[in-house]
Amino acid sequence: METNKLSDVKIRAAKPQDKLYSISDGEGMFLEISPKGGKWWRFKYRFNGKQKRLSLGTYPSTSLKAARDKRQQARELLASGVDPGDQRKADKMATETALRNTFAGVAEEWAQNKVSSEKWTPTTERKRRIWLDNGLLPFLGSRPISEITTAELWNVLQRTQKTSGYTANRLRGMASEIFNFAMATGRADNNPALPLQGQIAVKKEKHRLAILEPEEVGKMLRAIDACQAAATTKAAARLAPLVFVRPGELRHAEWSEIDLKKALWSIPAEKMKMREPHVVPLSRQAVAILQEIQPLTGNCRYVFEGTKPGEPISDNTLNKLLKTLGYKGRMTQHGWRAIARTLLDEVLDVRVDWIEHQLAHSVRDANGRAYNRTSHLEGRVGMMQQWADYLDDLKAKKA
Repeated sequence: METNKLSDVKIRAAKPQDKLYSISDGEGMFLEISPKGGKWWRFKYRFNGKQKRLSLGTYPSTSLKAARDKRQQARELLASGVDPGDQRKADKMATETALRNTFAGVAEEWAQNKVSSEKWTPTTERKRRIWLDNGLLPFLGSRPISEITTAELWNVLQRTQKTSGYTANRLRGMASEIFNFAMATGRADNNPALPLQGQIAVKKEKHRLAILEPEEVGKMLRAIDACQAAATTKAAARLAPLVFVRPGELRHAEWSEIDLKKALWSIPAEKMKMREPHVVPLSRQAVAILQEIQPLTGNCRYVFEGTKPGEPISDNTLNKLLKTLGYKGRMTQHGWRAIARTLLDEVLDVRVDWIEHQLAHSVRDANGRAYNRTSHLEGRVGMMQQWADYLDDLKAKKA
């Protein structure tokens, strides 16, 4: 039987025809040519009395020599009593299994489980994936998860600890969850992150800074009102103290969630940290700010659309504004929640359960049952208006 009939010259000369056709190289290998010009290497053979075909790749991505090497490998398998098609499937399955058992494979399943069980909001998922992509996967991603040692993980975490002990500690916690998931799914026998708990030196960092003195709050409100910033940024900065939601909830506010006539903002559960829907009563001042910005972004999805169409302002926009106004190291956007919690309680003497409910913290009744999103709504409506009026007084130096 003649073999190696083809050459690159003959292959290039083979032009498409009206129907699929093939040209043989011998020993079961041929090149299939489609009417659109695509060229595929095939190997036909018999195994256990059945005629079969095996794909060897496309031309020219798979060269003539490479295709012949694959043919030879297939013929050697046949000679040893192995179906090359079955062997390919087994090899593919082994590769997929190996990938599933790597740190990266387990981490992806763990992340998907967090998303599907609604334990992560989209914002949380984005942040966690950034940590994974930057702090763990480049160093552990391709490693079989069952082979990773405590010392190996420690060396990886040390890279991050040089710049941030806080982040390194969070990475250790994330790695620990991934190893626990691997154990639960039968791909690891131990958790090498556990011995590292408490071993990472974490420098005390100032988080969620807040200015709690009423006079200073008034001064800051005046600075925000007078600042030169983009319209959406300034509107968000002015609204933030009036609603004291979490920064991510504010940035992702959508017009479809806001009823200006009823003066209510209904945030869906998937956007909330506690995974429960939340209602924010809007004071007259808050409604006025939204009405001011509506002509600019009313046709957009997000109330505070950023520079990129269809996307909200970035998560650092408002903190950057506070730094520009001179509050670096003294105040963060999250600080408005602490300010509201403190002054509503200590100055305005508002019921603590109303405050906690408006902060979207878990609040339970005397029987241990969680309140629903509209609990004490009438009282909270009055509280939010009282709060807005108080902030106006602080700005006017009356309080």
